[in-house]
Amino acid sequence: GADAVYIGGKEYSLRANASNFSLDEIKEAVCYAHNLNKRIYVTVNIVFHNDDVIKIKDYLKKLNEIGVDAIIFSDPLVIDIAKEEKFDFELHLSTQSSVLNKDSALYFKNLGVKRIVLARECNKNEIENIIKETNMEIECFIHGAMCSNISGKCVLSNYFTNRDANRGGCCQVCRFNFDLFDNNKNKISSNQNFSLASKDLSMINYIDNMIKIGVSSFKIEGRMRSIYYVSTIISVYRKIIDLYCNNIKDDEYIIKASKILNRCANRDVAPQFFDKKISKDEQYYLSKRQEDSNQDFLAVVLDYDNINKRIIVEQRNYFKKGDFVNIFSPDMSDFTFEIENMYNENDERIDVARHPGEIIKIDCDKKIMKNSLMRVNFLD
Repeated sequence: GADAVYIGGKEYSLRANASNFSLDEIKEAVCYAHNLNKRIYVTVNIVFHNDDVIKIKDYLKKLNEIGVDAIIFSDPLVIDIAKEEKFDFELHLSTQSSVLNKDSALYFKNLGVKRIVLARECNKNEIENIIKETNMEIECFIHGAMCSNISGKCVLSNYFTNRDANRGGCCQVCRFNFDLFDNNKNKISSNQNFSLASKDLSMINYIDNMIKIGVSSFKIEGRMRSIYYVSTIISVYRKIIDLYCNNIKDDEYIIKASKILNRCANRDVAPQFFDKKISKDEQYYLSKRQEDSNQDFLAVVLDYDNINKRIIVEQRNYFKKGDFVNIFSPDMSDFTFEIENMYNENDERIDVARHPGEIIKIDCDKKIMKNSLMRVNFLD
C-alpha cells in the first residue's frame, strides 16, 4: 500500500542499531521498487561530525549511481555536495531539521530542496500556511513514536548514556522510569514512577483534513518495527486515504481501523499538536505506561497449494483447530475463516500449532496471496 519506502544504509542513518541496507541491498531494493512503480528514499539524516564528512561524497555518488529517488537529510552540507555533483536524486529535508515555519521552508526551497518533512510539532494552521506560502511538497508524519523534545533536538541520550541521538544512537531515555524528588530531595513519587515519554502519534481521524490542506505525502514510522506492525499500519492508512480520495464516507471502517491500530501498536495514541494546543493530560501518560504485547500475529503465508487447496504458512504465535482467523493481503483484501483442518510439514494432521517458525498447512478453498499475514480474528 505504500507509494514509497524510506530505508537506511549502513552509515549516516539515524537508526544505527538496525541491521540496515548495504549498497548492494539498496540497489536490489531500488530495482524491486521501480519494477512496481514505487520509489525508494535513503536516509542520510545524521548530524555530521568531522569524521563523518570524509566519505559522505563518495557515498552519495554511489546512491546516485544506484538510482535512488531521493535522500532524506538534515545537515546542509549535503545540499552543497548535491549541487556540486549535480545528482539526479531529489533532496528531502528530514524532520530532524525541525522546520516549523514558512520562512525556514522557503530558505531550504531556495537552496534546492524539493520536499520538507515537517517537524511533528506543527499544527494544522502552520502546515496549511507553509504549503500556501511555499508551494512546496510537504510531508507529515501520521503514525509512530514522538520525541519528548522538539523533533531532532534531544540530547538526553547523550547525557545519560553517551549515545548520540543525532547520530543514530538514541537509547530512548524518555521511556525510562524515574523517581521524583522535591527540592529537599525527598522522594515524592508513589509506586507509579514517572517517565518523560509522550503518547504515540495517530492521525487516523484527520487524514481528510490533511489532504484538504494540501499535504503531499504521509509518513509512517517503520524502521526497526516488525513486518506485522508495518503491514498493519500501512494497510489501514492506505484504505482510509483511498476511501477519502474516492469520496466514500465509511465511519464503520474508521472504527474498525482504530481497533486494528490500537491492538497492533499497544501504546496509547493522540493526534498530538495537529488540531489544538495539546494539554499534558492528553499528551502524557497519567499513570504507569501499559505496553502489554499480544499474540495477534499468527503466521506469514508462504504459498498456496492449488491442488490440495491449502494455505502454507510459517507460524509466529499459537493457534489451533477451530479458531477463527483473519488474513489480510498485499492487495488490501482481508478474509476471515475457521480453521477446520491443518497439517504439519509432513502432511500429518495436527490440532495445535505451538512452535514458532513451524511450517503449517491449512485447508482453505479461497486462494490466498503469498506474503499475506494471518492474525487473530478480533474484528467481528
